[in-house]
Amino acid sequence: MSDDILFRRSMPHGPSVHIRRTSEPGVTPVRVVLEVERRAGTPRAGLGIPPALIHLEAESEAAAIAALESKAMDDRAIVQLLRDKGLR
Repeated sequence: MSDDILFRRSMPHGPSVHIRRTSEPGVTPVRVVLEVERRAGTPRAGLGIPPALIHLEAESEAAAIAALESKAMDDRAIVQLLRDKGLR
């Protein structure tokens, strides 16, 4: 797992959900993005940047994860965010 990926889980139908740090390690506030790697499990996985669903700033990595983890764990929320962004 990349040091920038703070959280990762696979969805039942293939994609993986990430909370990825976009700021430099040790810098505060910590900037993160909730994203979905729709190519997970395919030869194209890891190519390009997955679509960002939510951007967030927090005081720490733990606070960022705590703020986004409930959405990241909820398949329905992820699907709705993808629809809202016109990605599904």
